[in-house]
Amino acid sequence: MKRIIILFALLLCFIKATPQETSTKSDTLRKNALNVFMNASDYVRKEIPYVNYVRDIKDAGVYIISTIQRTGSGGNEFSFFLVGQNENAGMRDTLTFVTSPDETQDETRIKEVRTLKMGLMRYVAKTPLSKYMSISFTEPLSETVTSDKWNSWVFKTSFNGWLDGQQTYKSTNLYGAVSAARITKDWKVNLKARYNYGIDKFDLDTQMISSENNSKSINALIVKSISDHWSYGGTVNVGSSSYSNYKLSGTFMPGIEYDLFPYSESTRRQLRLLYTVGYSYVVYMDTTIYNKTKENHFQHSFSASYEVVQKWGSIDVNLNYSNYLHNWSKNNLSINGFMDLRIAKGLSVNFGGGASLIHDQLGLVKGGATTEEVLLRRKELATQFQYFTSFGFSYTFGSIYNNVVNPRFGNNGGGGMSITIN
Repeated sequence: MKRIIILFALLLCFIKATPQETSTKSDTLRKNALNVFMNASDYVRKEIPYVNYVRDIKDAGVYIISTIQRTGSGGNEFSFFLVGQNENAGMRDTLTFVTSPDETQDETRIKEVRTLKMGLMRYVAKTPLSKYMSISFTEPLSETVTSDKWNSWVFKTSFNGWLDGQQTYKSTNLYGAVSAARITKDWKVNLKARYNYGIDKFDLDTQMISSENNSKSINALIVKSISDHWSYGGTVNVGSSSYSNYKLSGTFMPGIEYDLFPYSESTRRQLRLLYTVGYSYVVYMDTTIYNKTKENHFQHSFSASYEVVQKWGSIDVNLNYSNYLHNWSKNNLSINGFMDLRIAKGLSVNFGGGASLIHDQLGLVKGGATTEEVLLRRKELATQFQYFTSFGFSYTFGSIYNNVVNPRFGNNGGGGMSITIN
C-alpha cells in the first residue's frame, strides 16, 4: 500500500513539474475562436484548425448535423446543417456535396473539408480570427454545360466468391449482381438481378453431410413524383429460393406514398405513409403444409416510416402490415426502430430493436426440414414471431475542447475519459 501511495505522489509531482504553456497571441486567438460541436474526424480537425471543437453542444456557437443518403449514380450526397446558438442564435445554413461511386476516401474528405470551410466562414467572420482569413477561387468557369450521354442511367456489376475450410469442413459461396438505376427529380428507377449459391460440407468420418442454398431474383422499382409530398409507383419481383421453397415466385405491387414533410427535407426528417396492393404467383419446389404445389393470391400492405435527425440525436422507426386478401388471417405485422439520444452533457444512450408477428408462411415444406437444414438455416421454419434488440450508452467528461490531433502510437488516446458499454 505504501508503494502505491509513493508511486501516486511521484506521478502528481511529475504532472505539476510539466511545463505549462504561457499565454501568447496564439493562445488568445484560440480562446476567441468559434466553438463548434460536430462529429469531426482527425482530418477535419487538422484541415480546419481555426475553430474549437467542443464536446458539449451547449458550449458551441454553432452545431453541425451531418447526414448521408445514396444518390442515383451509386454515390452519396452529404448534407451539413449548421445551426447557430448562443452568440450566433438565429443563424442557419445548409450545405451539400455529392460524390460519385468511383471516388476515393481521400477525394471524399477533401470535398467534406471544402464544404465545411465555406459553411463556417460567416460564423468565423464574427470572431477576431476573421482578419487572418483569405478566400480564393481557382477554377475558370465554362459558359456551357455538356449534356449527359447516359441520360442519368448508372450501371453496376459485381461478383464475389469465397471459400474456406479445414480438414473436416468446407464452405463455398458465390454471389453475383447486375443493376441499373436512373434517379431524377421526377423519376426513380431501380433494376437489379441477383444470384446467390452456397454449399457447406461436413466430414463426420462415418458420413459426408452437405447442405446447399440457391436463390435467384430480378427486381424492379419504378416511382413517379407527383408533388413535394406525393408519389406513386410499383415493384415487380421474380425469382426462386431454396430457403423459401420457391421454384418460381412473382409479385406485382403498385402503390402510392405520402410524406407529411416535403421530400426536400428528407435528409433531416421523414414521415412516409405507403400503401401497396397487388398480385403474387408461386410455384413451389416441394408440396407445402397446405398441400399446394402452386398458388396465386392478391395481397396488400401498409407501411409507415418516421426518421428524424436533430441536435438531440436521431430516431428511425418503421411499421409494416400486410395480408393476403383471400384470407385476412394470413398476415404479417412488424415494427423496428433505432434511437440515439443525447440526454445530458457528455451522456448519450442508444437502443434499437424489432419484432414481427408472422402468420403468412404459405410456402413451408410439408415434410419439414432435415437436421442439417435446421442447424444451417437452409430452410424456412414455422414461427409465429421473431425479434431482436440492442442497447448501449456512452459517457464522456473532461475538457470541453477537443482540437488537438496526436497520432503517435495510434489513435487510442485523447482528451477526457470515455466509458462505453454495448
